[in-house]
Amino acid sequence: MKQSFLFTKTRRDAPKDEVSQNAKLLIRAGFIHKEMAGVYSYLPLGLRVLNKIIGIIREEMNALGGQELFLSALQDKGVWEKTGRWDEKAVDSWFKTELKGGAETGLAFTHEEPLTALMRDHISSYKDLPKYLYQFQVKFRNELRARSGIIRGREFLMKDLYSFSRNEAEHTPFYEQVKKAYNTIFKRIGIGEKTVLAFASGGSFSKNSHEFQTICAAGEDTIHLCEKCSIALNDEIITEQTVCPKCGGEKFTREKAVEVGNIFTLGTKFSDALGLQYRDETGKELPVFMGSYGIGPGRAMGVVVELFSDEKGIVWPKNIAPFTVHLISLASSAKVKKEADALYEKLQKVGIETLYDERDARAGEKFADADLIGIPLRAVISEKTPVGKVEIKERTSDSPRLISHAELLKMISGK
Repeated sequence: MKQSFLFTKTRRDAPKDEVSQNAKLLIRAGFIHKEMAGVYSYLPLGLRVLNKIIGIIREEMNALGGQELFLSALQDKGVWEKTGRWDEKAVDSWFKTELKGGAETGLAFTHEEPLTALMRDHISSYKDLPKYLYQFQVKFRNELRARSGIIRGREFLMKDLYSFSRNEAEHTPFYEQVKKAYNTIFKRIGIGEKTVLAFASGGSFSKNSHEFQTICAAGEDTIHLCEKCSIALNDEIITEQTVCPKCGGEKFTREKAVEVGNIFTLGTKFSDALGLQYRDETGKELPVFMGSYGIGPGRAMGVVVELFSDEKGIVWPKNIAPFTVHLISLASSAKVKKEADALYEKLQKVGIETLYDERDARAGEKFADADLIGIPLRAVISEKTPVGKVEIKERTSDSPRLISHAELLKMISGK
C-alpha cells in the first residue's frame, strides 16, 4: 500500500482525556479513532493488526475441531430470564433498550444463553456430541470505568468458544486442549513469555476456571506468581489458597496483569436452565455438559502495545504487524524515485506486505512516522544508497546496513 493513499494521518498528540499508553500511541499512529470513553473504531492500519490476531486465533480454534458461527448481538429477554442473568442485580453491565413494539431487548455481553437455546434444535442424542462452536462477535458492557484504551472497553470484540459434551469425563480432555491452544495463541501473538496461567475462583459457574494473565504494569488485575513453577493465583483466591495448587510452593510474587483470556467449566448450569438435553445409549435424558472459553483480540492488541513500545512509538511483533516492511523513498531525483518504485513492485509481486512511503515529505517526518507506526523492518532508498542497494534497519535496532534488493527479498520471503 502506498502511504499517500492512506486517509489516516499520524498526529503529534493524543486526546487530552486519554490516559492509557496503548490508546495514546494507537490514536497518534492512526490505528484507532476514539468515539467516546471505552468505544473505539479500528482504522485501516488497526484493522490489519486486529485481523492478524483474529487469524491466529481462528487457526487454533479450527485445529481444536471448532466450527465458526456468528450469533446476533440483540438478545431475547426471555432466554436470559431463565438463567436469572437478565436481572440487574445479577449482571449490572447490561445495555438494554426498548423495541418499537414495546418489548425490551439487550445487547449481548456474552452468549452462553442464546447459544444454549439454539443448540436445543441441534442436539438430541449422544451421537450429536461433542460439539465445539466459536465466534468473533462484538460484546457490549456498560462499564463504570473505561480508561484503559482498548484493553477495557464498553464495546469490544471477543472470541468466545463453547463446548458441548456428554459429561465431565468427555469435557475435561477438551478443556486441557484449550489451555494448550491458548498458550500457542499468545506465543504466536508475541506475548507468550509474559502470559501465565492463573487459577481463578470461577465466579458463579464452577470452581474449575482459569485465566490467562499477561504481566503488565498497566494491568488492572493483581496476580500472585508462584516463584517455584510460575503458575499464578488471582487476587480473589489468594486468601483461601495459600499454597500453589500445582507444585505446593508457598512463596508468591505480586504482579500487575491484564486478563487476556479465560476458560470456564460451566457444567450443566445453562443446559439445566434452558432444557438442553440429550438421550444416552439407554435412552435416558441427560443435561449437556458445557464449557466456555474467551479471548479478547482487541485487548490482546492493546497489551502488545503496552509491552512493546518505546519513546518513539509502537514496536509490533512480526506475526501481527500491519505490514512486513516499511519502504521509504527519500527521492530528491527521478532516479531515486524510479529505484524505489521498482523495489516496491518487486515486493508486491512476491506477496510481501509493504507500506510504501512515497510522500513528498521531509526525511525526518518520514522516519518519525515509521517509528511511531512500528513496522518491524524499515527499508530506505535515497541518494546515498548505491543502485541495486537498500538501507535496512530493524525497528528495535540503531544500526542500519546496506543489502541488495535480492537479499532483501530473500531475507523476508525465505526464498
